[in-house]
Amino acid sequence: MKKLLLALGATVVLAGCGSASAGAAAGPSATPSYPTADVVSPVTTDAKIAAELPAAVRSRGTLILGTTSTPGLNGLPHAGQPADGTNIGVDVDLREAVAKVLGVKWDVQNGTFPTIIPGVQNGKYDVGMDNFGVTAAREKVVDFATYLTDGQSFLAPADSDLTRVTAITDLCGKTLATSPGSTFQQILENSKAKCAQAGKQPYAVQYFADNAPIWLGLANGKIDVYFGPTLSLKYDATHIPNTKFLSQFSSTPVGFVTGKGSPIAPALRDAVNKLIDSGDYAKILGKWGVTDSGIQQSAINPPSSL
Repeated sequence: MKKLLLALGATVVLAGCGSASAGAAAGPSATPSYPTADVVSPVTTDAKIAAELPAAVRSRGTLILGTTSTPGLNGLPHAGQPADGTNIGVDVDLREAVAKVLGVKWDVQNGTFPTIIPGVQNGKYDVGMDNFGVTAAREKVVDFATYLTDGQSFLAPADSDLTRVTAITDLCGKTLATSPGSTFQQILENSKAKCAQAGKQPYAVQYFADNAPIWLGLANGKIDVYFGPTLSLKYDATHIPNTKFLSQFSSTPVGFVTGKGSPIAPALRDAVNKLIDSGDYAKILGKWGVTDSGIQQSAINPPSSL
């Protein structure tokens, strides 16, 4: 545990400053520790799909995007910001490719994870994108146009007595960390009675809006398990020293979020499907090593298991 504390101490300081994280390149001449291939520039506008956007959007040439700022590299492969301040990640490449198909630019406005969907509802943002999993509750208030599949998984210190989580009762008596307003919170809330039913001590849950305190909690023993997105946790396990990926618990379609009944949703769906058909989608996922998380076809409001 002390090794994890020492390793993560430097990581968290760097991530908190938004400059780098474990495994990040040191110095402008160093080789970046993330893929840099340009897989977006070859994408071209599809006039037919672009015409699906509302006239007001086509006129101004932008879509207002609500998302979170992700300084450092710990948010990869979804999104991150290296020392030069550029936005990188599979989500970034996908959204930029979608914008090119639609012939528009993104007007990126940063919010917090719990405020983005309400911001879409009240018209502050045209689109929300922050690895939002499709849930029945969310589909009642917003529409989804899917672009990826992600999962709910567990990460622990390398010396944890856990090697795999196959049932929620494997976590009984543990202290868990996750993000508020997320599918992870929903799963834990829905399952909190299962430990008592199994005659075990309940698990405790701590909620954090960013992962810096989670790393410190894992390092100093105050947190036993991090419950988070599969793609990010697999990335973390290979970049954060002395951590281990335990297992995936479930999976969920992930999508762009728009207002209920918004004509923007079908345009986003068709743009994603255009990228799938052209092969550009596969190139983007291949760049970030997440090919297994691809979808066969984008859909609006697919059935949800959550």
